[in-house]
Amino acid sequence: MGLFSALFTAPLAPLRGTVWVAEQIYQEAERQHYDPGSIRRQLRDVEAARSSGDLDPEEASELERELVARLMESTRRRQT
Repeated sequence: MGLFSALFTAPLAPLRGTVWVAEQIYQEAERQHYDPGSIRRQLRDVEAARSSGDLDPEEASELERELVARLMESTRRRQT
């Protein structure tokens, strides 16, 4: 049985490898996206850009809302 399944599933091996790599990339991207330290750094960058005048207050507020939402989601994910 093992020989037959190996013969029939061998053509799918490259596809399985590609799917595994894609899953690893997705997980790492998600980890970085929800990393609390990264989000806090981005919040500081937004505040610095607002203070220097590179961002107008409306843009800065919108970015801060998005970052705080990500931070809250990050906290929720760590609790589950």
